[in-house]
Amino acid sequence: MSAARRLAWLAFWAAVAGYASLTNATTLPRSSQVPGGVAVLSIPALPEDQGSAPTVSYDGKPVMVLKSADRWLAIVGIALSATPGSAAIAIQRAGSGTQQRLEFQIAPKQYAEQHLSVAPALVNLSEADLERSAREQTRLQDALASFDERPPATLQLRPPVDGVRSNSFGSRRFFNNEARNPHSGMDIPVPMGTPVRAAADGTVIDTGNYFFSGNAVLIDHGEGLITMYGHLSAIGVHAGQSVRAGAIIARSGATGRVTGPHLHFGVALNRAYVDPALFLPSPSHAPSARPAPP
Repeated sequence: MSAARRLAWLAFWAAVAGYASLTNATTLPRSSQVPGGVAVLSIPALPEDQGSAPTVSYDGKPVMVLKSADRWLAIVGIALSATPGSAAIAIQRAGSGTQQRLEFQIAPKQYAEQHLSVAPALVNLSEADLERSAREQTRLQDALASFDERPPATLQLRPPVDGVRSNSFGSRRFFNNEARNPHSGMDIPVPMGTPVRAAADGTVIDTGNYFFSGNAVLIDHGEGLITMYGHLSAIGVHAGQSVRAGAIIARSGATGRVTGPHLHFGVALNRAYVDPALFLPSPSHAPSARPAPP
């Protein structure tokens, strides 16, 4: 075999080995191109990239890009408010600066609905509560805009608590025929004071008490992947703190606007809340809940 062919084979197997390493360390979320889902889009790697990832955005927001053998993968969070149909990401090549569009399709999805007739006083917020909620939404959106350039250690998250996961994500309640915002996370009923663990390595970017979410923690895992833990009875971490996957960060509770103790677990990607189940192993294959050192 000639030296040139030998080098070509070595390069090929190096790419294969690199791909195996990536898929082992960074298991991808399940693709679900629906509102509230995740699109995993393949972008060919070009010589002009010079080994640097292209800059990708969706709806004007930066998108996670990972290397996989001879291509790049854009991991795109699709907002629950997205309109089904054609959508596109914008791609800017690092080497040449050329810009491209890659179209993909968003399929419709019907989430559960619940229609309730209740006394108006039970659902209509006071002016003070409305003002507080508006301030907190701005604070949350600022936190979700965090974009650590370092890629996440993994995209397969650990269950933050052991419990029966509900399919409440995306569900919408109608009080007296008035629609409320769809549910942006997964509810996991657990007893009061249950240890809540970090779903992956990351940095705490916010903690605090919110009108709807109660005591909450937000963790940035890299490149726009953020997890949220709500209705906590106690918080054991602070903003700026690095945490390891499985470390205890809080205790479950019933703070905020709730009717009983449970954990609200949210996952955001490029500022859009997406279905946490896409990032979690099936319950029968969930990793051990044994913690890393806090």
